[in-house]
Amino acid sequence: MNHHRPFRLSLSATFAAVQIAILLSPGCRNTAPTDRVRVSGYVEATEVQVAPEVGGRLLTLAVAEGDRVKPGDLIAQLDTADITLALTRAGAERSGADAQLRLLLAGARSEDIRQAEAQRAAADADLAAAKQEHASAERDLQRFDALIAANSGAQKQRDDAATRRDVAKDRVRAGEQRVIAAAEAVARLKAGARKEEIDGARARLAGVDAQIATLQKSLKDATVFSPAAGLVTQKLADQGELIAPRTPIVVVADLDAPWANVYVDEPFIPRVSLGQDATLFTDAGGPGIAGKVTFISPKAEFTPRNVQTAEERSKLVFRVKVSVDNRNGVLKQGMPVEAEILFKK
Repeated sequence: MNHHRPFRLSLSATFAAVQIAILLSPGCRNTAPTDRVRVSGYVEATEVQVAPEVGGRLLTLAVAEGDRVKPGDLIAQLDTADITLALTRAGAERSGADAQLRLLLAGARSEDIRQAEAQRAAADADLAAAKQEHASAERDLQRFDALIAANSGAQKQRDDAATRRDVAKDRVRAGEQRVIAAAEAVARLKAGARKEEIDGARARLAGVDAQIATLQKSLKDATVFSPAAGLVTQKLADQGELIAPRTPIVVVADLDAPWANVYVDEPFIPRVSLGQDATLFTDAGGPGIAGKVTFISPKAEFTPRNVQTAEERSKLVFRVKVSVDNRNGVLKQGMPVEAEILFKK
């Protein structure tokens, strides 16, 4: 009996070796394909926070969460009563500034010029009369001086004549000043407004025009339209609420053209390039959604905590963006997905 035992042991060892060889053979191992890589990530989409440029009370909110909007669709309407009143006031100021400018450009009226010339003529006449009176008083003074020298006149008469001469002299000086002033007034009226005065009036008018343009823009901005196509994913204000300028009212997300941020292990990155075909798979299964690689991060990072298992988070990866057409609405923001990227041959 003992001489048969070595044979049985040798047969068992041979059978085990054959089994190991079969298991290790290339045909029996479940090897991953070498023409593609499967990675994990999550879905993102372009979000636009729709906000008015001006503040005010929200009179109308025309959309709700889940509504689909197109560019130019009405989102909200703000109260414009204060802006309308300011426009009315600015319009009145503009009328006054425009009238002042036109008055300066038109120059003096012919009636004003004739009146100024008449005043100058009157001043000339007054000056001539004052000069005659001064000459007469000067002659009287000289005559009384001669009489006093001949011991034939009274000193009081001579002093009175000197006083009249001095008064007439003062009238002549005053008359000369009035003539100069009247002549300057006539010249100023005929010359019209100075260039600086006209420039100042034009500047005031331009300032009011700018104010009106600003108010008109504010009036237009009080009606809020959608700047992009997409789905209203958040409502951030309610009708009747008083909001500040540039405060977001709703969030519009473009879910028709989302992308997936997936993270590819560093050894596979040299085989990934822009434009490569890729397919996204959701946890619901199905044939997947075709897409393209549209971005490859130039900087390595560690796998985000919300993408991989604890063992795989320590891997060095590169973020790759896979863009897809999602007009059927399968993908949602934040949805976890897997991407299968085909390597180019």
